[in-house]
Amino acid sequence: MPPAATPVPAPDRDGARGGLRATRNPLLLAPAAAGPLAALVFVLATALARSHPLGPYTRNVVDLGQQYLPYHAYWRALLLGDTHGDAFLNWNSGFGAGFLGDIGTYLSSPFSLLVVLFPADRPELALYVITVLKIAAAGAAMAALLIRLRPAGRATGPWPLAALLGAAYALSGWTFNHGASVPMWLDGLIAFPLLCLVAEWARTGRRPVLGPLVVAVAWIANFYTAYMATLGAALFLAVRLFTTDATDATDGADGTDATGGADVTDGADATDGADVTDAPPAADAQGAPATQGAPPAARRRLAALLRAGWTVCLGVGLAAPLVLVVFSGTKYADPTPETVFAPASWTELFSRLLPATAQVNTPALFIGTPALVLALSLPFNRAVAPRVRRAWTALIVLVALSLQWGPTHLLWHAGASPNGNPYRQTFVLCGLLLVAAWLSAAPGVPRPAALLGAAALLGALALAARTSPDIDAWTYPAAGAAALLALAAALLALRAARRAPAGHDGRPAADPRPDGVSRALPVAAAVLLLAAQAGETAVGGMRVEQQQRAEVAWAPRIGEWQRAVGAETARADAWPAYRTDPGPLPGGNEPLLLGGEGADAYSSLTTENTSRTLDSLGFGHYAKGRHPETLDNPVTDAIFSIGARVRSEATEPVRQDAAPRGTATTTRTPVPPLVTVRPGGPAAVDPADPAFRNQELLLGAAVYAQPAVRRTGTTLTARCPAGTALWFWAPEYHGTAALAGAAPVDYDGRPPAVRAAMATLGTVPADGRIRIDLVPEKGLRLPDRPVGCLDRTRLTAAVARLTATGATRVIATGHALTAELPPGSTGTAVVAVPRTTGWRCAAGDAAPVSARSHRGLIAVPLDGRATRVSCSYRPPGVRLGAAAGAAALLALLATALLARRRARRPAGASPEGRQEFTDRPREARSSGRDADYAARRTGA
Repeated sequence: MPPAATPVPAPDRDGARGGLRATRNPLLLAPAAAGPLAALVFVLATALARSHPLGPYTRNVVDLGQQYLPYHAYWRALLLGDTHGDAFLNWNSGFGAGFLGDIGTYLSSPFSLLVVLFPADRPELALYVITVLKIAAAGAAMAALLIRLRPAGRATGPWPLAALLGAAYALSGWTFNHGASVPMWLDGLIAFPLLCLVAEWARTGRRPVLGPLVVAVAWIANFYTAYMATLGAALFLAVRLFTTDATDATDGADGTDATGGADVTDGADATDGADVTDAPPAADAQGAPATQGAPPAARRRLAALLRAGWTVCLGVGLAAPLVLVVFSGTKYADPTPETVFAPASWTELFSRLLPATAQVNTPALFIGTPALVLALSLPFNRAVAPRVRRAWTALIVLVALSLQWGPTHLLWHAGASPNGNPYRQTFVLCGLLLVAAWLSAAPGVPRPAALLGAAALLGALALAARTSPDIDAWTYPAAGAAALLALAAALLALRAARRAPAGHDGRPAADPRPDGVSRALPVAAAVLLLAAQAGETAVGGMRVEQQQRAEVAWAPRIGEWQRAVGAETARADAWPAYRTDPGPLPGGNEPLLLGGEGADAYSSLTTENTSRTLDSLGFGHYAKGRHPETLDNPVTDAIFSIGARVRSEATEPVRQDAAPRGTATTTRTPVPPLVTVRPGGPAAVDPADPAFRNQELLLGAAVYAQPAVRRTGTTLTARCPAGTALWFWAPEYHGTAALAGAAPVDYDGRPPAVRAAMATLGTVPADGRIRIDLVPEKGLRLPDRPVGCLDRTRLTAAVARLTATGATRVIATGHALTAELPPGSTGTAVVAVPRTTGWRCAAGDAAPVSARSHRGLIAVPLDGRATRVSCSYRPPGVRLGAAAGAAALLALLATALLARRRARRPAGASPEGRQEFTDRPREARSSGRDADYAARRTGA
């Protein structure tokens, strides 16, 4: 019987057995260094940009201030039990909106739970810390992946390089330009390297339980970018299967360690369910792997693909309770206008490889000049096996081309071209570039010829990008300085390699003792490389933040103005007796940030019915309908039971570099209850009706005079009853409107993105003659009936009538509402909540059924016998998602049981796949065939 093969030492195993201390384990050191390094450089960039919380300038650009900040403030309140709603329903926004889909879209990242650790008035600090931690986690995850892709013949590559490249991935241009202002996408940045690790486990038949759990967490954290990361990991797996020796499942003959030498520690899956046929083959006495009885390469690769597919299916199934709710929510969301993808010019694409460039509509590909040079050196690096060089180079080129082609653009974005930022998947290409950089540099400094080829290619790209409008004044100086430092680092590293002794003082080459200079040279090279990469990234990040503040929409920091409004709202709040609207403030989503219950709601899942109903009543919106804004109008206040309204104003100009100051007051008005009774049955909205008419139909009373309007140029004239309130409705008008003798009122209609809300221009004079002067900034387009004159006396009478016949008591819980009605009520009970899919209602003791709609609001038919109506909300997709999640959980448990059975299989059951005496899988040495790295020449 031949002797048992001697296993290749694995660093973490040795550490576990005392061979190497855990604190010196490269598999731990690389991610442990990459995370803090990424966080430190990001914080440095924030400080250089003088952004809050490390400077006076606001970070709340675009959706960061309008969505993520309010959502995290509300999330904190919900987790601590300080909200009216629950995980199913948010009573604060949109007059009652589903919330589980918003959780899955904005808040389901495990990092978001950290918001509870911060004070309620410091959501900006909480969100910044969460952002920093996500960036650190992304850097650590990429470093953990890279250090496990080891050069042939070595236990691991250099962990400082893995840490540096991991941090480069976390601090790519995509992170500064997009991820930092859309924090939910950062979960995809973390997911990509983790899913690549899952792909490695699938390739080698390991960790069948942990793999699906990682996939599930990634898809729960943010399914949108997790989908992109999954596509990227699939491409990673395809290349790994092509470049690795299919007869060696553990060591990977392409020079990568599939498991990083880690013992399997996830319980039941001691061998990750790998059949003995997937174990590495036995070795002969010389350590060469025996291929007798081993499955053919095609079969092993097919098995790996099937394992990967099963892992993804299980993981996505486990995430289905949340993912399917989000997916169902998108079906009912207000549709945005179709977007036609227009690829960026190649000049602009090349420019985004350079530092200090910022643009929404081009791919942010910056990874740092030193890292980019290493990535570009791979095609020229003859120390890397030809198959590996060609495969990874081809993959990167093809992925870059896929960013520019319409069909693959749709594939990356799940079949729908997004509105804004058509290159959201760019982080995947950044990750692949850094994998290429690692493959080229892990075995040692690339040869001068490879570095010269990379430098020439980078110079050509930089020259081609010189005419791009994205080039900043800092771009070429920052890139040039980084290139010079990287050149100095390369020269020192090459000199250190030449000084490395092959056999100093008779000692074998495996145990050299370098002199002081030999020790200092690699350290100096590493310091210079770190300075080049980190310094360029910090400067580039600073300029990206500064450019965003200057060029895109922003919201001020949270200051005394918001705190004053929040305090007034809390004092006036009496939900569900009536609603309290906190009013408009710069930013958006005020009810989430400050409390109260209003119309303002900015979500990707704002339903079409909510948007259309509010539009028909004269409300305005942003974001192509997905951000309804509040309307300060007494008729809609009566319709939606807004009994308290907070009005505020700034006491000084709102600036980027200071927290705003302002005052707030509350006005209380008698309004009907949340549930009222109307005669007749439910009715639909007529899109042709003007907003004034739609308000009257929902109110059930005529309260407006709607005169015929004569237009002469930019002047409108009409006649209305004296003393009535003049309201002007022009949803597509952009400019000012003023009643003669009164101050002008701004209208911001910019269809289809922005719809202007109706507004009051003043009081009709005693003679009843109206003259409205318009100053349009664009073409003048008005509806047929743009003027309504409100009679307050009629409105007061209508409110009194609805109050007398409406609910005597309303009880609202987390996602349900119950109202007690006067005996004998007939007609239709109307709940002042938009009727969206998921609402079920019942009158009296009847079984709940899908809610009816009365002009867009929830309606419950009454027969005169019921004295109570009840409604509850269940998010669409939640039952199907729960069923899918349960099935996936059962499948995962079955997989775990099967893995445990295989792990406990006696040694004699399959002697060819186990080591003699130990019953551990054989770990044969790589034959070196098709290795990632060819043998190095002396002095190379």
